Amino acid sequence: MNPSVHSVVPVPDILERAFAPLHKLALGVAVGVTAGLVVLVVTVFHVVAQPVGGPPLYLLVNYFYGYSVTWTGALVGFWWGMVAGFSAGWFTAFLRNLALAIWIFVVRTKAELARNSDLLDHI
Repeated sequence: MNPSVHSVVPVPDILERAFAPLHKLALGVAVGVTAGLVVLVVTVFHVVAQPVGGPPLYLLVNYFYGYSVTWTGALVGFWWGMVAGFSAGWFTAFLRNLALAIWIFVVRTKAELARNSDLLDHI
């Protein structure tokens, strides 16, 4: 039997970093804080500047309980933006990690099956 067939080839560092799983908590917090700040800044801008023809922020009350285009509503919007952003970030990392794990499992299984396809020929 050829010993090079069963040897383990080291994976380059760049591939290890590219296919490393995402940290769900870190991505959730990052997306949550970003989304919360976006809602806060846009609401504060609308409270201070009162632009004409801007996006209808009052519609966020349909999604964020207690939200309004006021100073208090900006804080409520920040909270709900953080909650929604955290959920989206966490779930995105979860799905990416799951898809990557399934893909790696399939590739490894195919490689092992190909490596052992002639097993019965050696018996």
